[in-house]
Amino acid sequence: MNDASTAARGFTASEGTTVLAVSGLTRSFVQGEDTIHVLRGVDLTIGKGEIVGLLGPSGSGKSTLLQAVGLLEGGFGGSIRIAGTEAAQLNSHGRTLIRRDYLGFVYQFHHLLPDFSATENVVLPLLIHGSTRPEAEERARSLLTTLGLGHRLTHRPSQLSGGEQQRVAVARALANKPALVLADEPTGNLDEATAGIVLAELLRLVRDEGSSALIATHNERLAAQMDRVVRLDQGRLV
Repeated sequence: MNDASTAARGFTASEGTTVLAVSGLTRSFVQGEDTIHVLRGVDLTIGKGEIVGLLGPSGSGKSTLLQAVGLLEGGFGGSIRIAGTEAAQLNSHGRTLIRRDYLGFVYQFHHLLPDFSATENVVLPLLIHGSTRPEAEERARSLLTTLGLGHRLTHRPSQLSGGEQQRVAVARALANKPALVLADEPTGNLDEATAGIVLAELLRLVRDEGSSALIATHNERLAAQMDRVVRLDQGRLV
């Protein structure tokens, strides 16, 4: 079976209940005469519907791990299985299909398209995935309304508060009902009160949609709301 057809398969019960299985994941960087080992054989499994918090201080490799799982760059060793498909060794096209069909991303900064409305920012990934325009607009309006933005559908990012912008980013990540949501410090640019609200809405929406999630944060209090917490320590998960 080729990369494209493998990636296009839906996640079904016959493939088990494991959404993500990482084994022996490594990543090193060379700086001058030194080799810096960021990931030293990471093993991680996330079940269907499970929300896992990823803790660790700044520079511990949380973003590197999420980049690996998100198939955003190469240079990693080990195995990454997403929804039953071995993804670590796929070519560029195969990685793109896996990201499109199975993954949703929320970053510390929202990365919304500035000239698009809130609705249009959520519609775009739906259209890329193959939805019709009416289907995409209905799905986008539903998600944004669920996140309390029903009165802000036509507003552009510059007309939204930081918390509202991040809610749009959350809706965009969940638009295609991904098997796995990857969030890298999704509330890192928000004040404490707004961060708590946005994270609660992210967790609620992930659970309501039946997705799984790996959420990197340095906030112990926020991590305590997740199903399970793992920590990066000297390049390994504990």
